[in-house]
Amino acid sequence: MTDFVIPVPAPTALAVAGSASRFPVGRVFCIGRNYRWDANEPAPRELPAWFMKPANAVVPAHGALAYPPGTRDFCHEIELVVAIGRGGRDIDPARVEAHHIWGYAAGLDLTLRDLQQQAKRVGGPWEPAKAFDRSAPCSPIVPAADCGHPRTGAIWLSVNGIDRQRADVADLLWPVNELVAMLSRSVALAPGDLVFTGTPVGVGSLQPGDVVSGGVSGIGAFSMTVGIPATRQQPSLETSS
Repeated sequence: MTDFVIPVPAPTALAVAGSASRFPVGRVFCIGRNYRWDANEPAPRELPAWFMKPANAVVPAHGALAYPPGTRDFCHEIELVVAIGRGGRDIDPARVEAHHIWGYAAGLDLTLRDLQQQAKRVGGPWEPAKAFDRSAPCSPIVPAADCGHPRTGAIWLSVNGIDRQRADVADLLWPVNELVAMLSRSVALAPGDLVFTGTPVGVGSLQPGDVVSGGVSGIGAFSMTVGIPATRQQPSLETSS
């Protein structure tokens, strides 16, 4: 038996809808945008950019939504989340749904927009804006065997009962099978990986006390309340002189 020099971290896992079983989370891949934010926006010619969050950024989407330190622009992004059940590399898009997707969830790609914009200005990494603690709340995963593979259905988010984001998963610029295949050309996907598939127009800031509700039709819904922010010094990505 291997002796570890520090305690082994507990695995991250999400509930499975209608079951006592759990889905173990590996890596978290996030797709940039992937919906039209302007009605006159041309169809994309290239597949979208992607970034990652750590597995332990994933938390159940219920109860308190902690306001993170070091930001003045804490933003919501509602997304359809894909759970990978079988890995692979250079996956054929035609085989993605039948052979590689285990299930689906509704999730939030929470973003510190001020830090993201600062990173863009100086050419810095997005991790401070995207990969912070508890930045990826998710509803329980619904097995594809139960829900099928959603090609239509409302995706929505409201704050204090007022719609902020509302679209249809049919509006995805790049469909799920193409996104999974694209990722598999860069990395070998593995069971337990999650793919956040992009967010519709309407992203906005959250304030302490806001009630955030959202979901994907036929997949899941959630409601969370934004907590009080911790007081910490604002981090900076600016280069020193």
